[in-house]
Amino acid sequence: MAKTIVEKILSGHLVDGEMRPGSEIGIRIDQTLTQDATGTTAFLLLEAMDIPRVKTETSVSYVDHNMAQFGPENHNDHLYLQSIAKRLGVFFSRPGNGICHQVHFERFARPGRTMLGSDSHTPTGGGIGSIAIGAGGLDVAVAMGGGAFYTTCPRVIGVELKGKLPPWVAAKDIILRLLSILTTRGNVGCMVEYFGEGVATLPAPARATCTNMGAELGVTTSIFPADEQTEKFLAAQGRADQFTPLTADEGVVYGPITKKLHAEKDAATIENIKTYCTDVSVSAPDGEGMVEVTFGHVVIDLSTLEPLASGSPSPDNIKTVVELAGAKVRQVIIGSCTNSSYQDLMLVAAAIKGRTVHPDVELGIAPGSKQVLTMLSRNGALGDMIAAGARIIESSCGPCIGQGFSPAEGVLSLRTFNRNFAGRTGTKNDSVYLVSPETAIAAALTGEMTDPRTLTDAQNIACPQIDMPSQFDVDDCMIQPPLPPEQAEAVEIVRGSTIVKPPSGEVPSDELTGEVLLHAEDKITTDHIMPAGALLKYRSNVPEYAKYVFNCFNEDGQPTFADRALALKQRGVPGIIVAGDSYGQGSSREHAALCPMYLGVRVVLAKAIERIHQANLVNFAILPLTFADPADYDRIDAGDELVIVGLDEAIESAETITVKNTTKDVDFTCNVSLAPRQRKILAAGGLLNYTRQNG
Repeated sequence: MAKTIVEKILSGHLVDGEMRPGSEIGIRIDQTLTQDATGTTAFLLLEAMDIPRVKTETSVSYVDHNMAQFGPENHNDHLYLQSIAKRLGVFFSRPGNGICHQVHFERFARPGRTMLGSDSHTPTGGGIGSIAIGAGGLDVAVAMGGGAFYTTCPRVIGVELKGKLPPWVAAKDIILRLLSILTTRGNVGCMVEYFGEGVATLPAPARATCTNMGAELGVTTSIFPADEQTEKFLAAQGRADQFTPLTADEGVVYGPITKKLHAEKDAATIENIKTYCTDVSVSAPDGEGMVEVTFGHVVIDLSTLEPLASGSPSPDNIKTVVELAGAKVRQVIIGSCTNSSYQDLMLVAAAIKGRTVHPDVELGIAPGSKQVLTMLSRNGALGDMIAAGARIIESSCGPCIGQGFSPAEGVLSLRTFNRNFAGRTGTKNDSVYLVSPETAIAAALTGEMTDPRTLTDAQNIACPQIDMPSQFDVDDCMIQPPLPPEQAEAVEIVRGSTIVKPPSGEVPSDELTGEVLLHAEDKITTDHIMPAGALLKYRSNVPEYAKYVFNCFNEDGQPTFADRALALKQRGVPGIIVAGDSYGQGSSREHAALCPMYLGVRVVLAKAIERIHQANLVNFAILPLTFADPADYDRIDAGDELVIVGLDEAIESAETITVKNTTKDVDFTCNVSLAPRQRKILAAGGLLNYTRQNG
């Protein structure tokens, strides 16, 4: 039987389960990736497992998030991570070496490998032919200790690329188009696999843009074939010996894929599926107006693609740049792990050379790695950007996570990033469009949203053609390799006072009587749950960071979510969170489960919960439930008392459980959608306890 690339890699790494879509499988992990905002907790948890040395092929600890050092917290974390990497046999990428995904793509990612990273944009590695998956830090810690990673055997969404991108249209426009088709919802348990004649026209960094932002689809990961473009990139990085060709078998069939959508509310999405997908069928709406849309695979003709933009507050809010043309722009930032490669920034430098940034625009540019920054400085491109008025930002995540360059109130900010969740920039009620570097530089020059294709005639700017260099400047002096075991044992681990051992979960009781602390809407992201920005420095101190859980919903003069949760906890009353559709989308940050657990939250009840967040909830012994009838969501309010009886049986084997709202005297049924291993983890009081018990 013909196999997809996904099936080939997963079956070759299978250690538990069967390759049957929808079932739970355990896979061997070759590489891991952590960054400083999640890595400290991950390594503290790994220490708690008493594992003396990592057992993976390659594990890398990066420092790229918490770079601004106001107070000792961030530097304390850096020193801890550097010392624990030496002790445990981990590569350490020092501050200033670059963004984890960009550096890993340049120096470590390999075709056919599996990689697990404590960052949701780990799927960047799929651009080079890796199965690269984002996960919570505890899952990554288990993988570093030699344990398998458990996930759902995926349905594979095929994305066929035809033709070739025209001038001023970019890889970013491919993934934005795909987001308009698949949206951010309803793709849990899937992986995206690109194929078709158009794939060969995309260099490896362009592919990485697509797989990086594929995280916004809610899929487990995305992957491209490993072909001549992959081999060319690896050779230019001095890693030609690491190339392995990897393609799907001839005659492989993708799909069918089924999505449940609302006939009226999702009419535009349904129309996009009809336009861009094969073998589409739509069922008649049920009593609630829901339909099942089934398709074979997605088809995107690159030659007809045009510049696109994604508007706040969700990455799937897609419009054409033509529709938005003329809108005043006051800030443009180019960078992030999505668009900060050498080719991206060389295009920007070439387009802006000899010109000046519009006087009403602030332009910031963040090279993705030391390698990129060094090459730009040596060939003069960096000077061209500075001469034009660009501000050069450190090679780090910075503005993408709300650490610096927050926009003014009421202005439009264009960013080449991957997320535009409300307030993520650090400015309340911000307005952000996610765009390609081509569209970003057009706005920087004109002061307004501009179709970059018009620059050729209007400003006599030809679209720069940037070829990949035959040899990148390779200098790994900022990557400290693992010490041999005999030297590692003598390393003293540096622990600042701001690094606090994270708490473990608790074994759930058979009967739970709790109070609803929050009744939230659809698309609650991990940014809503645990704010980033300046507060990230508290990640190593759960009691301190937990003070800011759901900080965005707190009102001046009123008790905070944390205050109310702790008051319940002191009375022995469990906290419950009720939410709508797609709860927990976005970052892999396990603190969005860890901190609520510390505050006494024991149940999350939602219409739907995203993959990484559900896994994190289970890992920290919070029971994830979903409404059997979504209409029951409207029968609960904050402050209601909910009673759940028979949790032992439900966690062990049941598929549904009854929840009683004693405040309103109504009962409703919830789904207990857990894999067999997740049930055991919950029964043990979380993954850390489970790992200790089972070795």
